[in-house]
Amino acid sequence: MRLSTLTLLTAWSAAAIAGTDFSVDAETGLATWQAESGAIQVRLTQISPDQARGFYQARGFSPAAAERYAAECIFMTVVRNIGETPIQHRLADWRYEPAGQPPRAIRSKVEWERIWKQQGVNEAARIAFNWAQFPAAQTFAPGDWNQGMTTYSVPRNGQFDLRFVWRAGGKTLSGKLEQVRCANETS
Repeated sequence: MRLSTLTLLTAWSAAAIAGTDFSVDAETGLATWQAESGAIQVRLTQISPDQARGFYQARGFSPAAAERYAAECIFMTVVRNIGETPIQHRLADWRYEPAGQPPRAIRSKVEWERIWKQQGVNEAARIAFNWAQFPAAQTFAPGDWNQGMTTYSVPRNGQFDLRFVWRAGGKTLSGKLEQVRCANETS
């Protein structure tokens, strides 16, 4: 694991550009990207496909439904208000841009709910899923933070940039995480 961590650090050291900090957990080999812009701090940490499968199967998802989710590029997303005034976010305003492709919206909880109903996922499992996802909208007082999962339709080990958007003091602001990379199957 240590050798693969050193390899990741070498291969991805360029990710620490333009305010995007990058690190790799020495135990898991999973990577984290973090940026601070104005009053907001945004962090994405890879969730491996195995972690996603296990998490949702333990909450009542069938292996097929858990695999549907694990096929996405999944991150634990943390947002903090590091400023002195309230900030608001709407996940619907965020966009991710896979290399060489136009910006895309993040799949919403409503879209996931439709998929889970089509796949016959029971209500208790859908509720657990909903609670584990990053909130669609939230106001953060100074010092507040929250976390949850977000997904991106990017292949294993694929790369994208994330434009995050928030409002503060009547203004719409944005920041960017650059060169974020999806976890491999073996991360």
